[in-house]
Amino acid sequence: MSIIKFGTSGWRGIVAEDFTFEGVRVVTQAIADYLKAHHEDKKGVIVGHDTRFLGDRFALEVVRILAGNGIKSFVAQGPTPTPVISFEILRRKTGGGINITASHNPPEYSGLKFSSSSGEPALPNITKEIEKRANEMLLEVAYSQLSIEEARRRGLLEEIEPFHFYAEGLRKNIDMAAIQKARLEIGVDLMYGTARGYMDRILEDAGCTIAVFHNQADPSFGGRPPDPSEENLAALIHAVKENNYDLGLALDGDADRFGIIDKDGSFIEPNYILAMLFDYMIRVKGLKGGVARSIATSHLVDAVARFYNMPIYETPVGFKYIGELITTGKILIGGEESAGLSIRGHVPEKDGMLTCLLVAEMVAREGKSLRELLNDLYKRVGRLVTKRENIHLGDGSKKSLLDMLSNPPKTIGGLTVNNARDVNGINFLLEGGCWLLMRESGTEPVVRLYGEARDEDELERIMKAGRELVLGGV
Repeated sequence: MSIIKFGTSGWRGIVAEDFTFEGVRVVTQAIADYLKAHHEDKKGVIVGHDTRFLGDRFALEVVRILAGNGIKSFVAQGPTPTPVISFEILRRKTGGGINITASHNPPEYSGLKFSSSSGEPALPNITKEIEKRANEMLLEVAYSQLSIEEARRRGLLEEIEPFHFYAEGLRKNIDMAAIQKARLEIGVDLMYGTARGYMDRILEDAGCTIAVFHNQADPSFGGRPPDPSEENLAALIHAVKENNYDLGLALDGDADRFGIIDKDGSFIEPNYILAMLFDYMIRVKGLKGGVARSIATSHLVDAVARFYNMPIYETPVGFKYIGELITTGKILIGGEESAGLSIRGHVPEKDGMLTCLLVAEMVAREGKSLRELLNDLYKRVGRLVTKRENIHLGDGSKKSLLDMLSNPPKTIGGLTVNNARDVNGINFLLEGGCWLLMRESGTEPVVRLYGEARDEDELERIMKAGRELVLGGV
């Protein structure tokens, strides 16, 4: 069995190859040991799963191991969004949550994500402790378990239906009346994921006219990753343009990431959505507070923070670091370029449904398209354009990208390299506030390439140079 390794958002692997029933049992036992060691076991644990192959069966194995350790499971009925599980952790004050999900990864993957009692993804000091215990057990398996029937009999399993509680929580942060008054027409791509029965119901309750795409069960996700990137939203983009919808909204497999389509059918980068919502929450909603972004996220949000004299926090890749800043009350909003975002007063976990509703509220109240709102923002704080690409690698051995740090290039795309730093990848800081970042995925054989520049031509030069660097260094 493969070594257990937690990435930026839990332990993930290919089903039946890396991610197995035995592995789930071992990792759950390690989590149970952690909960008991830190006196969190008596509070119970929220257990959920996404729409992937065998997700419900893996979740029941989690329940069996927890029950064998005397820990009660609150099991969400049916596939459940990741932010809903976080919401229930906080609402019920449990010791944490275990979610069987691989989020936006390809269909052959599954995963196990542990969230702490604060509702945020477990921080590295927690996952390292769990990893260590799990890998020790791979040498000598020592987990406890009960049957599902016995867990029920002993009161260690309770099925829960969290929709109404979560929907009510959203209403405290979203101006539903403004959305209802605007009578928005919206295309919604649920990507065969857990937002089914959540996003569509909430939008309908808000008075929107919606056309829903990919809302049936399909563990293969239509043969592509349930990632709301531009390349995966062709059907939604076409529908928005053809039917003159006000917006297109999309959610990934576990509904923690978002995809936004403007009324003209153009895909709006998540980087821009973070900056636009930060500006909107201060300028229109009258809220105050700082902003957090990951190292791979656009500095446009920094420009907004400087414009309003608000603090900026830069974090490593992984929403857990942003979640911690939300929990400690240091920020109003936080996000990352990979379409993860949340706000103060909500869950310290990325929430694609919250983001989609905030965007709908912004469009409803401002009465403008997203492109118009972005151009207005540029006029206030200055213009930056950003892009992300995935470079798929072969199965052969590859040279570490970090080797470039020993001899970094002097220029990239015609711009001087002012600094090169190790950020779990390589971040080149270029002249004029431009930058390039490359990092290897912790799950797939992919290098993620990020760039930011002052205009599209400059950005394309940087990205082209970045592609050449990656392919020459692997």
